Amino acid sequence: MDDGVTGAVAEVELVVDLPIDEVWSLVTDVSRTADASPECVAAAWRPGQGDVPRAGARFDGRNVFPSGFTGTAECVVTEAARPSVFAWVVLDHDQDVDRPGSIWRYTLEREGRSTRVRHRFTHGPGMTGLRADIQDHPDRARATLEDRLAVLRANMSATLRVLVRQTVG
Repeated sequence: MDDGVTGAVAEVELVVDLPIDEVWSLVTDVSRTADASPECVAAAWRPGQGDVPRAGARFDGRNVFPSGFTGTAECVVTEAARPSVFAWVVLDHDQDVDRPGSIWRYTLEREGRSTRVRHRFTHGPGMTGLRADIQDHPDRARATLEDRLAVLRANMSATLRVLVRQTVG
């Protein structure tokens, strides 16, 4: 059944007055996310990961959602190309990297002495709370999806602003 969730995207962008290498260090330090995010309350690299970030490295995150639900997730880095791309997937209960619940990506581009940061969320084919809610309430599917994407965009923007301690350029 096509529920319209897989492939749904939320994306934000801002230009910050920081060099690209500094922004790279900020967005790839997953432990800092909890200090900046309205939703993610904890994140940490799993023990024994060696040098991070790198493709294949794993970290755990814990989110508290507006409903009060708390969820934990295992994440796997899929791309870590310093200083331009940092991407990871959030695994669902099946733990299949090829069928994640979501895909997250930072893309960084130099703009003179500044850096353009794009942060993108893409809903994967895996099971998530959003997908479950839509399956349980198909009559509200469109509104539920649009509301969640709006919350994600707001949270992603807030997280970026706190991480880089800058305003949109």
